[in-house]
Amino acid sequence: MNKTGILFFPAFDWSLGETHPEREERLLYTQEQLFEEGVFDLPQIRQFAPGMAPLSQALLTQGIFPHPAKHDLTAHLIAAGSTLVLGEALAEGQIQNGFALVRPPGHHAGATVLGNRGFCTLNNEAILINHLRSKYGVKKVAVVDTDVHHGDGTQDIFYHDPGVLFISLHQDGRTLYPGTGFASEKGGPNAWGMNLDIPLPPGTGDEGIHYVLENWVLPRLDEFKPDIVINSAGQDNHFSDPLASMNVTARGYGRITELVKPDLAVLEGGYSIEAALPYVNLAILLALAGEDYNGVMEAEKPNRPQVSFTGLVSRVKELKAEYAQAQPNWVWRSQPYLPDGTWAYIPRMIYYDTEGFQEVRFDRVRKCAHCGGTVFIESRRPPSRGRYALVRIPFGACPECSQAGYDLWEYLIGRAETVQLQDQAGAQVLFWHLDEGVTRFSTVQE
Repeated sequence: MNKTGILFFPAFDWSLGETHPEREERLLYTQEQLFEEGVFDLPQIRQFAPGMAPLSQALLTQGIFPHPAKHDLTAHLIAAGSTLVLGEALAEGQIQNGFALVRPPGHHAGATVLGNRGFCTLNNEAILINHLRSKYGVKKVAVVDTDVHHGDGTQDIFYHDPGVLFISLHQDGRTLYPGTGFASEKGGPNAWGMNLDIPLPPGTGDEGIHYVLENWVLPRLDEFKPDIVINSAGQDNHFSDPLASMNVTARGYGRITELVKPDLAVLEGGYSIEAALPYVNLAILLALAGEDYNGVMEAEKPNRPQVSFTGLVSRVKELKAEYAQAQPNWVWRSQPYLPDGTWAYIPRMIYYDTEGFQEVRFDRVRKCAHCGGTVFIESRRPPSRGRYALVRIPFGACPECSQAGYDLWEYLIGRAETVQLQDQAGAQVLFWHLDEGVTRFSTVQE
């Protein structure tokens, strides 16, 4: 019989404060609900125990500055490691699909990590994706992010990666954190069209979000033909969520899961701890297991204003036009120290809302017709003058981009406080810190 894997890591010893939305008991009611409904008695359900991701797996995906030891990563590494447990079970044929009910969440954590933002420090799905690529040779991955907030961290990590299709359905960033995720954000110079952001109006409910999936998202997935589909399963589109303004029900989430057919779902946000999470998580799990979820009924009823279906369809038509008409606006800027090639220059400002500071970033991407291109990121946290550098050699790197990455690594040592080289093609990380010299991390044996 086909198995659906489930893994709980509620992180009862980690929170951002007793009254914070992301607090210890966030998954407590879900656990009780699943036991009460007898879900674990279903013959197709298989439970897995949490695991801990090696630091090397996180570093292969994210630049952690100024040094990993400066961050409290334990709970985050277990959340990420738990997704790896289910990912390996999927890759090895132990399960047909799975649901990682883990916290802390991760989809706001981007290519560089200077602290916690949007309750996220490590990106669980991104670490999982790169593990599946490096260990199992997975080539094409699609991420469908159904959290109410734009998955800006996941987008940031894969924006220049032609092997990952990232799709985010979220409440319009003009009305909600993080204020990004517009239809013009289509991908980097070597991955144009591999990013699809669909900002939806507040009040969108089941009918609207299902329409978007059926008429835009699923055709794009069919066109891409991914080897694996991962759902960033944020539950905060629910009509009772305190941080957003959408109108999706638990049964609506069950239908989302039925339509997307993810190989793995990974919990992200969702902060209506009693009124939404137990019901939404139950509906998702039942849908994954091929069971009827239509009897899942919340105790509360929707009472928010709902956008009309006609209005939603009109807005989606406008978004499709914006997406089709969007054009690249890269600035091509060379520097004497950059290796041979044409380099796009992309300045960025990233706000860390949890800790209240701004990251200043300068991204450079080597244009390449053969691979995702070398990525070079300079980062700093004002008012400190400390400078951090991240160099990424992508999966499937051509010889020129691989050499460009190592040339940059050699040039940058001693010119920044911390330099990190992600050789994704070679499954290793080189990390240089002013006080420690070079540390080598290999993911091959892990």
